[in-house]
Amino acid sequence: MTPFKKILVPVDFSDHARTALDLAVEIARDSSGTIQLLHCYQIQPGGISPYGVALPTDYFTELRDAAARKLNEWKQEFVPADVKCDGTLSSDHPSAAIVSTAEDMDADLIVMGTRGLSGFKHALLGSTAERTVRTASCPVLTVKGKESPAD
Repeated sequence: MTPFKKILVPVDFSDHARTALDLAVEIARDSSGTIQLLHCYQIQPGGISPYGVALPTDYFTELRDAAARKLNEWKQEFVPADVKCDGTLSSDHPSAAIVSTAEDMDADLIVMGTRGLSGFKHALLGSTAERTVRTASCPVLTVKGKESPAD
């Protein structure tokens, strides 16, 4: 089996994404690979004024800056120093950004959670993870997070 040298890990800062990142770190260590974290920050439709009033430019800058800080926190806190890791942000739709980033970096593997922050059991697997599995040109490993009694 070819070692996974370039591993893409999409993160939405959920428990499922954390579990996926932990596994990706193990895989990267075993294969002397590198990890590329990807976070997609999206402007929620509810944040757009129904009256046609434009949101301030600072809003978009602050949103991106906050996402970058959080991504850097995850990198510092959850990726050991002996594993090479970079991070990138995208404002694109998550599944499109994941597939595009994987192609751009010539990823050997995508490791991602089966569910995100939405709170619905099927929300991520039924959408982002499922679309990524169908459209990615490299293998995709989906990882279930720790289940809570409410799940």
